[in-house]
Amino acid sequence: MKWEKILVRYGELSTKGKNKKQFITHLKNNIKFSFNDIPNVKVNAERDRMFLTTTNDEEMQQLVKRLPKIFGIQSFSPVASCSQDLDDIKATALKIMDGLEYEGKTFRVTVKRTDKRFPMDTYEMQSYIASYVLQQCPGLIVQMKKPEIDLRIEVLNDAVYMMAEVIPGAAGMPLGSNGRSLLMLSGGIDSPVAGYMLMKRGVRIDAIHFHSPPFTSERSKEKVMDLANRLSHFGATVRLHVIPFTDIQQSIQAQIPENVSMTTTRRMMMKISDLVREEIGALGIVTGESLGQVASQTLESLTAINAVTSTPIFRPLISMDKLDIIDIAQEIDTYETSILPYEDCCTIFMPSCPKTKPKLEKVEFYESFKDFDELIKEAVENREVMSFPIKKTNEFENLL
Repeated sequence: MKWEKILVRYGELSTKGKNKKQFITHLKNNIKFSFNDIPNVKVNAERDRMFLTTTNDEEMQQLVKRLPKIFGIQSFSPVASCSQDLDDIKATALKIMDGLEYEGKTFRVTVKRTDKRFPMDTYEMQSYIASYVLQQCPGLIVQMKKPEIDLRIEVLNDAVYMMAEVIPGAAGMPLGSNGRSLLMLSGGIDSPVAGYMLMKRGVRIDAIHFHSPPFTSERSKEKVMDLANRLSHFGATVRLHVIPFTDIQQSIQAQIPENVSMTTTRRMMMKISDLVREEIGALGIVTGESLGQVASQTLESLTAINAVTSTPIFRPLISMDKLDIIDIAQEIDTYETSILPYEDCCTIFMPSCPKTKPKLEKVEFYESFKDFDELIKEAVENREVMSFPIKKTNEFENLL
């Protein structure tokens, strides 16, 4: 089936008022970013819907394949076109139905007649095309309310547009419409899911990762790079800030009692994250913490960790079950990377009996014997920054 264009239906942004145009602009820009490798894509944004066109079938298939990952789209439909000739309309309708699994499904035809000069009125057209399709496609069941297949026909002045398949989008809000935050990306299952969930609410993210060589390997770093790259597939660049954390972790091990060392480690991470957040102009910090999942994620531990900053900390997984988090990780294609057996800086110095209810005043007392500020400053200044997705370059361009 040769498709003429794709009709995009807006999601939650349809409820917006005077600022609706800003959200539509964000969505349009995100679509252009996602398809910057297809230069012939054209985006025509209207107040209540959007149309995408390109020059060939292969590119159109790429649009259909990749659009479901872009936030702000409720659903979309490939659209075919034909002339106003009735035989042409019938043939196009049949081609569309042949591309669907229609056996035993409910069905109706919906006609919108913009060209009032067309010889049939709306109801005649609906009856005529529906009768033809039912004769040619045995097994269809007529149902006028909420059918599984709704063959939609729009008669325009110069052509007839037709569609039947409604493909779900990612929903949510367009990326960038709700500012920027910094995701603490550990390399485990939870943090990429947390980043995804904030992105779905329109928040553009940078990511920060704490790397402690030689205790953590290059493979553990590459694993996090892969996760950041996968998150960038949802419609925007993701910058990854890799923090050299070895000196700080060794200082914690030397100075802080073992049973609260994890709490101090998380506090130092939060301090560093807050400095990076301020530098890049982000408004919040995102973590993958889920209440009670591990010792550092009890209410008492989270209270002690939060005490180092007044910045909003977003924890979208805080009340979620682990199995539900795994389901989302599998859905967004981060799970298999997250379970690769490469250590991170939190696991290599994990105490045997960590405090689940640390007292803030005691933690601050232990930390007062060591000046961490200079080490934190050095870590921020010496961080490595990279952007994803990685731009493909021509292997011969350096020879020119």
